[in-house]
Amino acid sequence: MLRRLKVLNFAVAEKVELELGPGFTALTGETGAGKSILLEALGFLLGGRGSSSWLRAGAQRLEVEGLVDAADVPADLRRELGLDGKAVELRRELDATGRTRAMIAGRPAPVAALGRVGDHFADFHGQHESRTLLQAASQLELLDRFGGLDAERVTLAEAYAAWSGLRVRLEASSLSEAERERRADLLRFQVEEIDGARLRMGEDEALEESLPRLKNAERLRGLADTAYGLLYAEENAAVARLLKASRAVSELAKLDPAAGSLHTELEGAHVAAGSVARELGNYRDAVSADPAALDALLARQDVLARLKKRHGVTLSAVLETRERLAVELDGLINADAHLEKTRKELAKAEAELARLSGEAHDKRVKAARKLDAAALKELKVLGLPHARFSCAVEMEEGSWSKTGADAVEFLLAPNPGEPPRPVKSAASGGELSRVMLALKTVFAKADRTALLVFDEVDAGIGGEVAHAVGERLSALAKGRQVLCITHLPQVACFAQNHFHAVKDVAAGRTRLRVDRLGGAERLETVATMLGGKPTGASRKHAQELLESSI
Repeated sequence: MLRRLKVLNFAVAEKVELELGPGFTALTGETGAGKSILLEALGFLLGGRGSSSWLRAGAQRLEVEGLVDAADVPADLRRELGLDGKAVELRRELDATGRTRAMIAGRPAPVAALGRVGDHFADFHGQHESRTLLQAASQLELLDRFGGLDAERVTLAEAYAAWSGLRVRLEASSLSEAERERRADLLRFQVEEIDGARLRMGEDEALEESLPRLKNAERLRGLADTAYGLLYAEENAAVARLLKASRAVSELAKLDPAAGSLHTELEGAHVAAGSVARELGNYRDAVSADPAALDALLARQDVLARLKKRHGVTLSAVLETRERLAVELDGLINADAHLEKTRKELAKAEAELARLSGEAHDKRVKAARKLDAAALKELKVLGLPHARFSCAVEMEEGSWSKTGADAVEFLLAPNPGEPPRPVKSAASGGELSRVMLALKTVFAKADRTALLVFDEVDAGIGGEVAHAVGERLSALAKGRQVLCITHLPQVACFAQNHFHAVKDVAAGRTRLRVDRLGGAERLETVATMLGGKPTGASRKHAQELLESSI
């Protein structure tokens, strides 16, 4: 669950902090109030691309922070970063030069790590953006979850791994001895080069942070020494003067007890100044101007840049390349001398993979028909009564993968007489959001995504359809979080948490304010959404809506 979202200097959001809870959260406000800015900020926090145009005028950088449950961070990432505890703080910054910085649990981390959290934790569905459900690989996975094919996926993956391993062995055995040796030498050199670098995830970002400190060591030490002298070392320094003043006021307090509080404050100032002076002294002594250390960091940076240029754009990609090279090298070194035996084993493994793929295909086709019927039912309720939805399952025998030989694609014909096309290209903005909502409702039991974000899912609808959208969002929010921007009171009334965005203007500057609504404030807002300035009739209607959605 996303427990807190804090946004600083992000366009008109000078400082906005939301304490979020479970269930359905609605975000309302006039068009242009800045609601979508919060979703853009959340997407940026979870690994999305940033833009320096977001930076509030006059600010040096923008910041987005989020607090999520530890369970929302992928288990492998928790192990990599050594995370523990029940909650994890995520943070991302962007400055005017376009440079971004990411942190997880207070430590520097690659932006890709935030992306991994986002992919695991959240789905964004809006008029112009939708992630998981539009990706072919995700559509296949969701169909398998819907059809209960988890065990078949595991078996297929094992069969594919066995078949792939035999193919590598066969290819290695088919090479001439000289070719095999040349290839093995190259692979061995590349693996040893990566291993020799002893890579640590996130160290490139850590180097970027450390280098400026080393380059400016003399200046830093000089400033610290000056401050230390003014506070402590020089004759008549601040700490000494504070001590004398404290003693004088102590005598004063003996004569006049009313001055006792002044002595307490002076004594605290003396202690604080002494503590700062000691810290400055330690900082000054710790700052190193060692040219050798600077050269070592620059050399390390060059090593990492060279590896990323040769083997992948990130350290994670470099390590993935290393594993692939090692597998191929192992196949070359341990090439089966009995080529015919390998061929027979490969033929047997391929036959088994084909059998399992065929069985999985038949089950997927049956699951797809059930999915079609369930999705069509939801689409009719959500204001698309004439839409035709179909889940296409095509098997290309011989095109094996760890999921078999099937390609799955969700197709939609939103209007009569139109041919079915991929959902992402067939639906308009508002239609796409409702298709996503219909599918999410169908997949609710199979989909493990913890946070669903909908941007104006109610575009172009009203009346009973709007009420149905609110019901669906409320149902989806059972056991997960749903965050939705909406302009419709029929939808907002179903939310367990209701935030309202407004723009304030002060001293010639516009800023976003987001209020949590409850009680009379919520009633007034819903009444305003129903028809402008609240009246007795609109308030009564608003009260009925709120009561009917409980």
